[in-house]
Amino acid sequence: MKKINLVSIVVLCIILLAGCAGEPNQEVNIIPQPQSVAVEDGGFKLSPKTVINVVQGAEDLTPACTFLSTLTEKSFGTPLKIEKGAAKSNAVNITVDPSMKADAYELTVSENAIHIQGGSSKAVFYAMQSLRQMMPVGMEKGEKMNKIRIQNVRIQDEPRLGYRGTMLDVCRHFFTVDEVKTFIDMLALHKLSVFHWHLTDDQGWRIEIKKYPELTRIGSQRKQTVIGKNTGKYDGKPYGPYFFTQEEIKDVIQYAADRYITIIPEIELPGHALAALATYPELGCTGGPYEVCQMWGVFPEVFCPGNEKTFEFWEGVLTEVAELFPSDIIHIGGDECPRDEWKKCKKCQARMKKENMKEEYELQNYVVHRIESFLKTKGKRIIGWDEILEGDVSKTAIVMSWRGKSGGIAGAKRGNEVIMVPNDYAYFDYYQAKPVENEPFGIGGYVPVKKVYSLDPTEGLTPEEAAKIIGVQANLWAEYITTFSHAQYMLLPRMAALSEVAWTPQARRDYSGFLNRAKLLTQRYDALGYNFAKHILQEPKTNE
Repeated sequence: MKKINLVSIVVLCIILLAGCAGEPNQEVNIIPQPQSVAVEDGGFKLSPKTVINVVQGAEDLTPACTFLSTLTEKSFGTPLKIEKGAAKSNAVNITVDPSMKADAYELTVSENAIHIQGGSSKAVFYAMQSLRQMMPVGMEKGEKMNKIRIQNVRIQDEPRLGYRGTMLDVCRHFFTVDEVKTFIDMLALHKLSVFHWHLTDDQGWRIEIKKYPELTRIGSQRKQTVIGKNTGKYDGKPYGPYFFTQEEIKDVIQYAADRYITIIPEIELPGHALAALATYPELGCTGGPYEVCQMWGVFPEVFCPGNEKTFEFWEGVLTEVAELFPSDIIHIGGDECPRDEWKKCKKCQARMKKENMKEEYELQNYVVHRIESFLKTKGKRIIGWDEILEGDVSKTAIVMSWRGKSGGIAGAKRGNEVIMVPNDYAYFDYYQAKPVENEPFGIGGYVPVKKVYSLDPTEGLTPEEAAKIIGVQANLWAEYITTFSHAQYMLLPRMAALSEVAWTPQARRDYSGFLNRAKLLTQRYDALGYNFAKHILQEPKTNE
């Protein structure tokens, strides 16, 4: 026999060991950062033969299962089958466990199967968004694949705050149904739970009200639009009519519900009223004439709370809104309402005398209380901007703090539930990079991604007061945002920072780690065709 060369044996062993070795572990980069992530060796191979298996479900689980099936269909060419039965191998096994917190989930990936356990169908959907971010980016744009490797991992997760929202203003500039649906998709990717839909303002009335059809015939269009920041020059182009029919709104509501997102409509009162007053001038203190506003700002023409017909109008509008939107909350605005006309209005002064009021701000408080009482009969609560705190607003009203955090702090201290939307952290119509001359035209201000991420919504509050902070939100006002592409640019990737503020406990948040994960998430934005600001791609990693 020939002697086997020792070197040959070593080489052969190396080859055999390499063949037996598993694939290297992949990093798990999820936004928002989960509560607990434990990476384990190996991975699951998702394939067209994998089934989505409901072990224990709920009536509203179907959209979550359909989402995952449709997502993988892009690459596999066929949707995953959805079945019911005991847990099995080569399956995404789903269990809804009501004993868990409603938004909490556990995601376990092993070589044989994936197991998702959630406190509700909504929590299962959140787990699927985490699973999605563990899949190849190419899947988002339908790159053909026979198998998708998913890293073995154990994730335990739940959000810090239940209300995690973004507001879209469709009044100053309008966005179509399809664009609104894409906006909802963006919320879903980031595990945001609320779409605040700003539907009425001085520059346009955007919701069909069947009792008042003139609102969309007259109030949904303006003669022209100011150029720039109230330069006194106008484009001379009619804008509109643009509005959503009730059937379109029902379609959008269902689209959001299929992604476990609640839509909260906003009907602005008693200020920001010109689109409505142009339609029904008798609802103003002077009787007009009024016109749908062609410029930006705060204007003295507001609803007349001394006129009983004004309340009849509000109640007629809000009745239809309450019937249309399943949300148990309706936003009634309440911000930036000048009171000069009330001082000169005989009807307002008569109302003040009858109600023993001394100051005009009490009229606004009267409006808020009365509208809140009316909406309670419809099974709805109200949210208002922090100006509603200027009177003795009910403890059941939810305060949305936009003028910094002070209104939210005051609201929490007096016992109101609060949503933090401080303009210096969460106004996404502000510029996000300097020099601003290099950025798309904006309203002003400066809120970079790092500033958004630094928001602590409960800072300075006792544990009891902090419990009143039920959420955070970003606002996208659209005075200078004329296209949806521009809107996406302003939202992304700041929406990622907001989502982590809302979801991840303060102690687990780290900007350096977020920045690394956000840079990877932008690859998914790109694959999805989203327009996004790219400043963070040049931002160096930091431990700050």
